[in-house]
Amino acid sequence: MSRIGKKPVAVPQGVTASVDGQTVTAKGPKGELKFVVNDEVLVKLDDGAIAVEPRDQSKDARSKWGMSRTQIENIVTGVKEGFERRLEITGVGYRAAMQGKNLQLALGFSHDVVYEAPEGVTISVPKATEIVVNGIDKQVVGQVAAEIRKYRGPEPYKGKGVRYAGERIVRKEGKKK
Repeated sequence: MSRIGKKPVAVPQGVTASVDGQTVTAKGPKGELKFVVNDEVLVKLDDGAIAVEPRDQSKDARSKWGMSRTQIENIVTGVKEGFERRLEITGVGYRAAMQGKNLQLALGFSHDVVYEAPEGVTISVPKATEIVVNGIDKQVVGQVAAEIRKYRGPEPYKGKGVRYAGERIVRKEGKKK
C-alpha cells in the first residue's frame, strides 16, 4: 500500500482545482497548471481535497498511484507559492550576470556561455556567484537548474564549477610528491 498515495491533496485558500476525467487543473495567484493522470489511477475531488486511488490492485496501477498524487501536490503548490532552485558558482574568475532575459556565464572557457531561460521560468543573479531559478512548474525549474549546472559541474579536486546550494562535493586527494 502506498503511504503517500493514501493522503488526499488539500487545496489551499486562493487556489481553485478541478478534475475533468483524468485531467487535473489548478489555478492560483502565480498561474495555471494541468496534469493528465495515468488511466490506471482514479482521481476525485471532494470537500476541497483531491483524492487519488488505483483502479485495481495490479502492480502497475499501485506503482503509479503515489507518483500521481505527488505530481498533483506539486501543481497545487506551484500555483500557490512557486518553486525555487539556487545555484552557487565557485572558482577564480567564474561569474554570472544577466544580459536582458538571458543568463551569461563566465566559466573558464574561451567564450562566455549564454543560457536562454524557457517560458515560465525566471532567472536572477543576486550576486556574481549566485543564481536563483524560479517558476511554478517544479520539473521545469529543476531541469533549468540542471542544464545550467551541466555547463561546468563541480570538479572533485578543488570543487570549482556550478553546484546546487548546499550540495556537498566529495573531494579527492591531489597527487603526492
